[in-house]
Amino acid sequence: MIKILDEENPELFIRAKNQNNWFTPIACASAFKGIIQMLDLEELQNWLSNYDVKTQKSPKSIGVLMAGNIPSVGFHDLMCVLLSGHKAAVKLSTSDSVLMLWIIERLIEANKGLEDFISVEPMLKNKDAYIATGSDNSSRYFDYYFGKYPHIIRKNRTSIAVLTGEETEEEVLNLGKDIFTYFGLGCRNVSKIYVKDKIDLQSLLGYLETYNWVADHHKYFNNYEYNKSIYLVNKTPHLDNGFVLLKEDSQLVSPIAVLYYEVYDTDKDLKNKLERDREKIQCIVGGGQNYIPFGAAQYPSVSDYADGVDTMSFLTQL
Repeated sequence: MIKILDEENPELFIRAKNQNNWFTPIACASAFKGIIQMLDLEELQNWLSNYDVKTQKSPKSIGVLMAGNIPSVGFHDLMCVLLSGHKAAVKLSTSDSVLMLWIIERLIEANKGLEDFISVEPMLKNKDAYIATGSDNSSRYFDYYFGKYPHIIRKNRTSIAVLTGEETEEEVLNLGKDIFTYFGLGCRNVSKIYVKDKIDLQSLLGYLETYNWVADHHKYFNNYEYNKSIYLVNKTPHLDNGFVLLKEDSQLVSPIAVLYYEVYDTDKDLKNKLERDREKIQCIVGGGQNYIPFGAAQYPSVSDYADGVDTMSFLTQL
């Protein structure tokens, strides 16, 4: 499985970009790099040792509705279904069918036996269980249709970063990866930062100028110009470095090209804020012991489950 993925595949990445303009070759390569890291043999073995994985005498058919917000985002669910011994009935996102079909084809080439375990279907009816990823709105639709079956239904989530003011230059620069990779479209993208002092925001904007390449993407820059015009017309206070806007806001999910921030007074105050919003937070980036290191948010380990729901436990207990 590890050998079939190449993080540099120009022709494939061009086709993916033609399907979905957000999927630039750099974004596709980043996604493939994440998958390759996830498929480290030792890490896979350690991960699977935590589950009672058996050869299924009667494998169940698992309907997997994949999202398409970032490249090949549905791979982890597909992998979990196959490694649990079940059959994956996949409904691809129209925004991410090029990459996922290519991955599925390579998997079957590597192991012909998987032909009987992977199917791509336009409609997922009468499956034994379902895994569906979407928005808060689509989750209600999924629950209506699949709620009577065993299921995992995921909703909107986002990620945040905690800054103490003691970060190194390297850490702040790495934070930019967590913010701008995939143009901020993923649930592991940092859309809000918590700071102790507003004075740190100006220097942050300066460090983030390293990522001004995002402004070369016309869709991203259109979002930047639109949000900037709204703030200017409404006289909304904000900071601006020419391609990203910093706005003080209590909400977690910011628009594309906007980074929300909120000031916290004490660690206890911050802890209470994060606990209040924990169902909406995918991961927390920062220098703290329990935080994901700066720059690592987009490269989750195989055991970092979306929405914090253990997919393998769900599948192995069916």
